[in-house]
Amino acid sequence: MKLQGKVVNWNDDKGFGFVEPNGGGDRAFVHIKAFKPRSRRPVNGEVIIYELVRENSNRFKATNIKFTRDAEASSNRSKSKGGGNFGVAFIIVFCVGLSTSIVVGKLPLIVAGLYVAMSLITFIAYAIDKSAAQNGRWRTKESTLHLFSTFGGWPGAYFAQNKLRHKSSKKEFKSVYWVTVILNLGGLIWLHTEKGTKFLNNTVVPLLNG
Repeated sequence: MKLQGKVVNWNDDKGFGFVEPNGGGDRAFVHIKAFKPRSRRPVNGEVIIYELVRENSNRFKATNIKFTRDAEASSNRSKSKGGGNFGVAFIIVFCVGLSTSIVVGKLPLIVAGLYVAMSLITFIAYAIDKSAAQNGRWRTKESTLHLFSTFGGWPGAYFAQNKLRHKSSKKEFKSVYWVTVILNLGGLIWLHTEKGTKFLNNTVVPLLNG
């Protein structure tokens, strides 16, 4: 059974100490060799996850020890990877659908060009904002990033969030991001209607060509 506790009386020179379980229980001996993997050395007060073993001397020993924050980071990476697989698959399906519409003549090729251009602009905007955050410069408003996504830059925003690790951990931001995706796809579907086709051919295409 996995337990969680706090490291106490750690002697770094000798590489051992003790762990007191959260919520009370048996204090256990901790040795540096019991950490899996041995990426770094613990300090007093650090929280660890471990298994409890009773030795022949009736002394308790902690085994298969992991740092709690490392375990949580690994779990978050796994969740992010799972979400990443979904996002990539979603974009692939979108690209296939968009390409099909263009091939059969439902949409002009310029629509694909708009998505590519907006995605590049949005990716660059994310990169600039991350650099600004790291260097204490003026930040890009989140509403601006969402606006770029709404007008076709959401694929670029997705890759920026995952490749640059920017805004990817903010749940509220991610929720609004997916709303922009839905709004944009709704607009794309509308372009397939009679009114949408007229708007595209009579307003958007002449504007871009002009």
